[in-house]
Amino acid sequence: MLLVYPDYTDRDMKGKVSGGNYSEGLASISAVLKQGGHHVELLHLLYLHEETEFKNKLREKGEFDIIGFSIRTTAFPDAQLYIRWTREVWPDVFIICGSYHCTLVPGEVLAVPEVDCVCIGDGEYAELELCDKMSAGEDYTSIESLWFKNGDGSFIKNPVRPLFADLDRIPIPDFDLFDYDNLESSKVNTAIVMMSRGCFFNCTYCGNSQFRNVYPNKKIYARFRSPQNGILYLKTLLEKHPNIKFINFRDAIFNMFPKWFDEFIELYKQEIHLPFTGNIRFDILTEDTVRRMKEAGCYTIDMGLESGDPEMRFKYLKRNMTDEMIINCSKWFHKYGISQLTYNIIGLPHEDIHRALKTIKLNARIKSDRTIANIFYPYPGTKLYDIAKEAGYLPDVIPPDCRVPLRQEQFPEHEVLFIEAYFMHFVKRYKWAFAMPRWLGRPYERFLDFRVTSRIVPHKFLVWVHDRYMGGRNKLRDFLVNHMPSLYLKLRMLRHHKRAKKN
Repeated sequence: MLLVYPDYTDRDMKGKVSGGNYSEGLASISAVLKQGGHHVELLHLLYLHEETEFKNKLREKGEFDIIGFSIRTTAFPDAQLYIRWTREVWPDVFIICGSYHCTLVPGEVLAVPEVDCVCIGDGEYAELELCDKMSAGEDYTSIESLWFKNGDGSFIKNPVRPLFADLDRIPIPDFDLFDYDNLESSKVNTAIVMMSRGCFFNCTYCGNSQFRNVYPNKKIYARFRSPQNGILYLKTLLEKHPNIKFINFRDAIFNMFPKWFDEFIELYKQEIHLPFTGNIRFDILTEDTVRRMKEAGCYTIDMGLESGDPEMRFKYLKRNMTDEMIINCSKWFHKYGISQLTYNIIGLPHEDIHRALKTIKLNARIKSDRTIANIFYPYPGTKLYDIAKEAGYLPDVIPPDCRVPLRQEQFPEHEVLFIEAYFMHFVKRYKWAFAMPRWLGRPYERFLDFRVTSRIVPHKFLVWVHDRYMGGRNKLRDFLVNHMPSLYLKLRMLRHHKRAKKN
């Protein structure tokens, strides 16, 4: 099997020869197939390829029995091109597609003329069974979790196989599938790892709320490797790549199961104890958890704040946490000297610039050290997708280069882009306002409100200026990561040390 991984958000990075992101899903599939005696390789696409270049790379890889495409929703338009070109190069190859978009809308992907099969949900053992039956010359069209296409174009819709609760049965991921030492994270001595699968919360914007529903035993959708197996995973990785000095846990919620977390974090402190970061939720956090994370080496924590408007959080996002809860939890990170990174969503259905401003202000009140403002993308099958569709905000087709998917009269594209562009700029300034004496801070806050929401502010021009600035800044960052990673790493750690000392 050849796995094809379109791995980019910036489509215009032509000629990029190293970098990219690690995919736990692909590494896990490769480990299972190789354990079963099959051969697996990766075609890692780091930018939007033109037809000739893609076909040449495909020919260079050689002939395979199966070519599998990993497809996220935003990459689906590009993936359709790659799939068509693949069929033109290798007319008889079996083409299978998997990952997020296939699980959300399998029929849409299988309807692509050149696609033979789609995988719904976890793919390791469905694809192992496919490879085994192909090798043995047996009929494979009844394999659970796989949909196939008949000769007449109709679909064979097999049921999804039940989840297995024990993640320890999966071998350690095949890190060697990737050019691991040249990944973006590896160049700055950081490993992206995952101890779990799934999430038991029901955030309306997240695909997990829909992915869970495809399984017949969805109650065990959220699962972790055992603490001991998680440590084995990390030790295996560190033995292969001793240059790794930082661990980035990309689990949906690192502290989802407190009992698991308590046991794992103690083992991590004793046997690994590298600086790490991970994603947590405010509403299942305790001060003791924060203290233990600090003792084990946590230097930055990632938190999904998403919206500073309580109505948006409770009514539309189903994140039942109050401003007071968020503020109080954040105090623990300041107390123990852990930097805070918050994830925020801009351009939500029914949002406007005034609601978005509340998100900026809440970040300022909790004294976020770093913020990421993501523009909302409606994933098919999610509740927030349906809300946007019913409100008439969602166009029939979202172009692959679209920056703001929703069309909302009360929150036009240029205002969404303005909030995204200047989010951290205003967080810093509202921090100043809230730190001032009230007689001085209140007038400054009203002045900032005017700078954000007033109709006379040239939002479009300011977005244009910021785009030019970020283009240069990103080129500088990419240059440092690719050519001077030691300097980049020193600058990054200096920033974190300053934040921790300040806190």
